[in-house]
Amino acid sequence: MREMKLLLVGSTGLVGHYVMDLALADPRVDEIIAPVRKPLPAHPKLHAPLVDYDHLPDDADWWRADAVICTLGTTLRVAGSKDAFRRVDHDYPLAVARLARKHGTSAYALNSAMGADATSGIFYNRVKGELEAHLRQEGFESLTLVRPGLIGGKREEFRAGERFAAFILNALDPVLPRKWRINPAERIARSLLDAAVSPLPGVTIISADKLAG
Repeated sequence: MREMKLLLVGSTGLVGHYVMDLALADPRVDEIIAPVRKPLPAHPKLHAPLVDYDHLPDDADWWRADAVICTLGTTLRVAGSKDAFRRVDHDYPLAVARLARKHGTSAYALNSAMGADATSGIFYNRVKGELEAHLRQEGFESLTLVRPGLIGGKREEFRAGERFAAFILNALDPVLPRKWRINPAERIARSLLDAAVSPLPGVTIISADKLAG
C-alpha cells in the first residue's frame, strides 16, 4: 500500500484537534504534517514545523503531501476586525492551497460553513464563499467542501453566542430539520479525513444535514 502523507492546517482548533486525533490513530495515514505557531506534543507520525502564516516558506519539502485538510478559522470577535477575519478565514487557507498545489498535492478538504456564498450580503458567508470559489480555481483533482452549521464540542475559547445557540438547538433537536441540528466536531473531522484519504474526483460538497448528530 502506498504511504499516505497528510498536511493538516488548523490542528489546534476544535475540529482540527479531532482530525489530528483521528489521523494519528488511522493506519491509512503514515505521516502528518501540521504547521503550527506553537510546539505540539511529539508523536512518531507527526512533524509540526513552526510557521508564521503571514510568511509561509514556499520551498519547504513538507508541502509535498498527498492531501491537505484545512480547518483554519476564527470569529469576528476574536479576530478584532473584518480585515483580520478575512486574513485567517480566506487568505491563509488559500495560501496553503496554492503552495501545496504548486508542490504536487492533488486533494484538498476544507472545513467551510453552511451558507457559504460569494454573493452573500452576510460578511461571514461571503468570505467563506469567496474562499470556496478561489479554491475551485486552483486545479485540485479532488476538492471537498464540508459545510457544517453549528459545530458541537468543547472549545478552549468561550463563545457565548454559540453556547446559547447550542442550548436552544439541543432542546429543539427532536423537531428540527436535519440541516439545522448541531453538527458534532468529531463527525465533521471524520468527513474531512475520509475525503483526504479516499479523495473523490472533482468537487464534493458535504452539507450540514449529512453531518447532523
